[in-house]
Amino acid sequence: MRFEDELLLHLPRLRRFAHALARSSADADDLLQASVERALLKRDQWVPGTRLDSWMYRLMRNLWIDTVRAETRRCETFVAPQTGETVGADGGQEMTVELGNVARALRALPPEQREAVALVVIEGFAYKEAAAILEIPMGTLTSRLVRGREALMVRLGETA
Repeated sequence: MRFEDELLLHLPRLRRFAHALARSSADADDLLQASVERALLKRDQWVPGTRLDSWMYRLMRNLWIDTVRAETRRCETFVAPQTGETVGADGGQEMTVELGNVARALRALPPEQREAVALVVIEGFAYKEAAAILEIPMGTLTSRLVRGREALMVRLGETA
């Protein structure tokens, strides 16, 4: 399969991950576009036969870190997300409200926890794969997941 074709297959998951990292739809869309552009420019660095999705997640995460650092240096802050913003598929009113609640709770997590939760819980990566994408030890990933899940449960009104 051609690089471009395989990349296209991963776009929906990459978009969800971009939404988990960024706190607004506009920032997430910009991140996805920049990540795809960078992947196309640096496709010679990807090793055929390895997982393109893992490579793309790492590329996107690194690009996001660079973006946040640049914004911090310029003393800019994130714009509050639009009311009713949701990430996910269309559904009934109850599902839309619940997805909005989950998305807001996820955005409220610290970036390290948000990344871990997005990769393992939302994207379904194994702990080992997620730790490799984030370039952290597995114990660190587990710790971030535990804290992130607990914080989500509290924010969503569940008992921890």
